[in-house]
Amino acid sequence: MGKLSGLRHLFMTLFLHNFASFMVIPAITDVTMAALCPGTDECSLAIYISGFQQAIIGLGSFVMMPLVGNLSDKYGRKALLTVPITLTIFPLAILAYSRTRSFFYAYYILKILTAMFCEGSVHCLSLAYVADNVPEGRRASAFGILSGIGSCAFVCGTLSTRFLSTASTFQVSTAMAMLSAVYMRVFLPDSIINDNLSTPIISEGKSDGVANQNEEPGKKMQVFKTMPSMEDMLALLKSSLTFSQAAIVSFFSNLADVGLHASLLYYLKARFHFNKDQFADLMVITGVAGTISQLLLMPILAPALGEERLLSVGLFFSSAHMIFYSIAWSFWVPYAAAMFSLFYVFSQPCIRSIVSNQVGPCEQGKAQGIISGIGSFANVTSPLAFSPLTALFLSERAPFYFPGFSIMCVRFASMIAFVQSLMIRVIPPISSQRVGNCNYMETA
Repeated sequence: MGKLSGLRHLFMTLFLHNFASFMVIPAITDVTMAALCPGTDECSLAIYISGFQQAIIGLGSFVMMPLVGNLSDKYGRKALLTVPITLTIFPLAILAYSRTRSFFYAYYILKILTAMFCEGSVHCLSLAYVADNVPEGRRASAFGILSGIGSCAFVCGTLSTRFLSTASTFQVSTAMAMLSAVYMRVFLPDSIINDNLSTPIISEGKSDGVANQNEEPGKKMQVFKTMPSMEDMLALLKSSLTFSQAAIVSFFSNLADVGLHASLLYYLKARFHFNKDQFADLMVITGVAGTISQLLLMPILAPALGEERLLSVGLFFSSAHMIFYSIAWSFWVPYAAAMFSLFYVFSQPCIRSIVSNQVGPCEQGKAQGIISGIGSFANVTSPLAFSPLTALFLSERAPFYFPGFSIMCVRFASMIAFVQSLMIRVIPPISSQRVGNCNYMETA
């Protein structure tokens, strides 16, 4: 019962955090263009600096995600969750106060610095928390529910944005981010892996300012040794063919998703003059379809079809909906394409579940962190490749008229992920064979 209670509090924490993060997405494109290119519907500068921001954030996340996951195996999920959930508040607070050009640049810089740690880490740690408390056979459904909670927050957040002014959107978002941090610290129980590996980062005994100097070097060395080396990461990738195949799928899937998100809003604004309200409508459709699918369809389909087949289904529809976006001939086509989220949302929970079942219980944070790090590396390469392409084909300098050309190119990355997913053959879970290795690693 305690574990189920912990999951309920985790779901609420994730809902509040995602609500705060997602509700600003429909508004940020208008804010960026108003600050950099006021009065226009096409702005190459906005596309370039958004792509650069995402690339730098992805580079930082690529380094930090394996470390965050590994630290959570040692110090507990709650302690590590506190940092990104708290840091998320500060960039939002800047735009809640003002959205002039100077404040936008302050937000831009602080967003890069904080998101290098925050981007993806809340989701990564939440997956590890669920894996701590759910047996292997039920993890695909549990991860689907976790993603469904995120989709539900996406719907509620973007729907709220539809009826709020831009200023109110960032003010409400900041308040929700603060509520998420408070709720998590008060109600969420820590997910204890074992007694040896659950040591608080900040010892309660040191709150009075008195520290034992002799213990500091050893503790610092322990934190340093917690950072996974490249050899550790490669060893884990090589430990299972299924794991390495899932990592490849994750890279190309994230490459496509990030490329689409980096291009889509600017493409729709230039092509059909979409604004905050139309973006919100589009995202509500995507979120509602994704929520229904993850909360109702996935718990039924995952046991029946298997994770690897459901993964292929999700990636196929992901590729299909990108085609519709790229060749959209009328303003209603993007809304129809958004309905494909009913199926393409299967891919990420299935990847995470396949990976989770390939490692032991004390390696869940490390495994999810490595997959998140690989996804973050895609976050680096995708904006650098597709943002210039988007800016070129939305400008008057395009070599030929095809405004959605960059999205069509993104679709090829999704097809690579789909083909690789067809080759995955999930072997029986090995976590039960590796329990002991992790428990005694510190004492060996």
